[in-house]
Amino acid sequence: MRKVYYLYHVRYEDTDDEDVKIIGIYSSRRQAKVAINRMMKKPGFIDFPDDFQIHDDVLGRDSWVDGFVTGY
Repeated sequence: MRKVYYLYHVRYEDTDDEDVKIIGIYSSRRQAKVAINRMMKKPGFIDFPDDFQIHDDVLGRDSWVDGFVTGY
């Protein structure tokens, strides 16, 4: 089982909409944190440095195994 670490920048707009950017996928949490330090100095990100999120996942495993429902 091999873990990967997704780095996102997620801003919540005034209308409860999300502005989601996938920054990258890394092989360690440390690499993702190093990327945050690089990105938080860039235009746009510098204004919202607290909006970075790291999520871990496992390679070779299905997500959404129960499907999904629409119409909300």
